[in-house]
Amino acid sequence: MQDQSKPSGKLVIQVVAMPADTNANGDIFGGWLVSNMDMGAGIAARRYARSRVVTAAIDSLVFIKPVGVGYTVCCYADLVKVGRTSMRFKMEVWTISLDDVFEKSAEGIFTFVAISETGKPQPVNHPLSN
Repeated sequence: MQDQSKPSGKLVIQVVAMPADTNANGDIFGGWLVSNMDMGAGIAARRYARSRVVTAAIDSLVFIKPVGVGYTVCCYADLVKVGRTSMRFKMEVWTISLDDVFEKSAEGIFTFVAISETGKPQPVNHPLSN
């Protein structure tokens, strides 16, 4: 069983949540968080595939705790499966509050497909996946 007191995967994005990113309740808007998770997964997928990639699916997504303005948002990517043209990443969002509390705020599974310069699916080009 994984230790839930620390993130799994590699840190791919770290950003401060700003007032412009809030919802009507004053917390950070979920869509902004998902966008950063998708961006982080895309960075990890592109590095792994060594090619262009596109988001194929967000297979699950759970918001665990609200994110406050001024929190540092840390997105971690953990590669969980590689197919012929696809990669699945478990994404975790951990936040650092203004009081320096480090906790998980969201997690999800993101699937990416490696694509050619013409936008067609192509085999993942990683030395360990061939």
